[in-house]
Amino acid sequence: MMLVGSTIFAIFTLVEARYLLLFRDLRVLSSYSWASAALVTLYRHLGDASMFSCKQLGGYPTLLQCWIHEYFPTLGRKGENWRPSDNQGLSRAMRWSYRQGAMKVDEFRPVLDQLAPTDVIWRPFEDHRHHRAFNELSTLYRGFLVWGDLHVPYLPDRCLRQFGYHQYILPAPPADTLSNDDIAVEWIAYYQSVPDVVRDTESVRYPHETVDGYLQWYYRVSHPQVVAPPPRARREVTVPVFDAGPSDPHWAHASTLVHRYLRQVEAEEEDVAYADLFEELSLRGFWLQNWLSTDKAEEGRRMIDRLLGLVQDGKLKYKMELTPFNDFNTALDKALGKLGSQPKQVIKF
Repeated sequence: MMLVGSTIFAIFTLVEARYLLLFRDLRVLSSYSWASAALVTLYRHLGDASMFSCKQLGGYPTLLQCWIHEYFPTLGRKGENWRPSDNQGLSRAMRWSYRQGAMKVDEFRPVLDQLAPTDVIWRPFEDHRHHRAFNELSTLYRGFLVWGDLHVPYLPDRCLRQFGYHQYILPAPPADTLSNDDIAVEWIAYYQSVPDVVRDTESVRYPHETVDGYLQWYYRVSHPQVVAPPPRARREVTVPVFDAGPSDPHWAHASTLVHRYLRQVEAEEEDVAYADLFEELSLRGFWLQNWLSTDKAEEGRRMIDRLLGLVQDGKLKYKMELTPFNDFNTALDKALGKLGSQPKQVIKF
């Protein structure tokens, strides 16, 4: 009781006696959907915590904290016990270890307001699919989840980018007038709601893609910034325009960390800190011919075309050094890194 009441069903200092009903038959404990029950409890307490008068958060905060670490890699402090590529089938939450942070709530609010789509890892579990397959029928169910006498709306159409789909303008949420018995009847045909969720969308080309007009609609009906405006000031928030950003989540993560650091040190392009950081960046290559001879040839050509386009536009630059042919030994030493970091060596005949 103490374990259950202080972890997945935590309600401050209380442990509710109703949980005893769960342990009447210990032989069936493994058949319960404990994850669903934890999610219902957390959703309910997050709803309570969104109210100004609420000062504490109940539910399963470890689940919420690990979710934040996965999706927002630059927020908070955490230790990483293993990388996803090294996981041997362990629970995903075991990847993280707690570290005490130094920032207060008021300091986090402007940081949240400054987040851009490229600061988010939209689909962090793609490298975990061989351990836990993505079940679209159950994950994209739209309706209510029930645990005991609690029921909460489960609306995947509000976060379609997490599942690799365009985010579209949302329909009205389901009316919260159903009894738990009605919800149980609806759940029998839960899969019928999935086509409605994905009917008006398609797979994204880059992680945070939305349909035209979505951001304008969202900024009109939602609360897009956490920091309140000055007293008596009109709350006008300009709808931002974001670049597509890297389509590969690993590139997106690297880009996020680099730009996050540059914002922290308030570096501009002409600053030494900015230049020094990018001087230290390096790319590790591969045998291009092997790629072009496989089924990824078309993808490789698109990558080369994009890189050449960046070079032509002046957005991708690298240092070169012309070296006379009779000094090729020095050029070779520089190219091999024997003389430290050096520009690309071009032999001049």
